[in-house]
Amino acid sequence: MSRTGKCLCGAVAFEIKHLDPEFGTCHCKMCQRWAGSALLGLTIPADTIKFTGTEHIRRFQSSDWAERAWCDKCGAGLWYRVTAGPEAGTYHMPVGLLDDTSGLKMIREIFTDEKAEVVDFSGERNTMTGEEVFALYAPKE
Repeated sequence: MSRTGKCLCGAVAFEIKHLDPEFGTCHCKMCQRWAGSALLGLTIPADTIKFTGTEHIRRFQSSDWAERAWCDKCGAGLWYRVTAGPEAGTYHMPVGLLDDTSGLKMIREIFTDEKAEVVDFSGERNTMTGEEVFALYAPKE
């Protein structure tokens, strides 16, 4: 499934080829501060996305293994991108940036031990604590 999307002002736009309709939610404190709540994030391999308006993209290295980016015109968050380890290059982008969100399904929640008390999604899905996420995904030293 191919999808298009953009930031709030439209200065940065993208097209994703072959988008996986299953997505996850991250409840870590960094995502809460960056997104204003949990990050409902699409997982997008680097070779399946094309951006326009890249001159408006600003980046911040938010940890030893990831960066976050935003539009310098409207401030909309664009991605959390893995920069180290086996998942390097993979984007995790907010669902709300898509022009069409039909057919998407949340299948996992991570950092559930840091989940804000006011966030409560219905339905069943895989869940992981922060410790479980680091054990599985963090780059090994």
